[in-house]
Amino acid sequence: MHTPDAKDHSPVAAVLMEAREAYDFTYYAQRIADPALLEQSLAICMVRIPLLAVPVGGSRRGGYYPVPCLCFGLTVRDALRGQPGFPLPRVRWSDFPDNCYVVEWGERPPMVWWPGHDETPLGRFYGYSETAIDQYTAAQHTGCRPCPRPPARCSRPSGPLSEHVRKESTHVCVQAPQRRP
Repeated sequence: MHTPDAKDHSPVAAVLMEAREAYDFTYYAQRIADPALLEQSLAICMVRIPLLAVPVGGSRRGGYYPVPCLCFGLTVRDALRGQPGFPLPRVRWSDFPDNCYVVEWGERPPMVWWPGHDETPLGRFYGYSETAIDQYTAAQHTGCRPCPRPPARCSRPSGPLSEHVRKESTHVCVQAPQRRP
């Protein structure tokens, strides 16, 4: 758990970057139903790893960004506040066992988390293509989870937006969280 009161707690910053700089940009480009949303997306860099935040629009009614602790969640929420396509950003407990919190925006997602559930409505809610939803649900039935592997070593972000983060934090590599579907 990340404790902001701890003496060794480093500053928490969220740096907004061009969408194409996100490690998971290709993941979304291959799965999102409305590719125009990618042009409006933002890469959010925390702990040196930029991950994509896709706005609402078209069939996409909501979005989420997983975070490891509340202080990261509040920082991401504040960074998204006022950004076009990211209405009502909020932090809440995650439904996924590999994350503590998520930052959500847009409508609240449908609750479909029970044994044998059909994730098709959730995939449509998040604006995934029917092909991507079909591939994901087929993989769930076979026990295989298709997801891209993050780079073995992450590189430090470049550009004027990230300069202050380099000065305030140390370089840490973590594995990118799995995205659904």
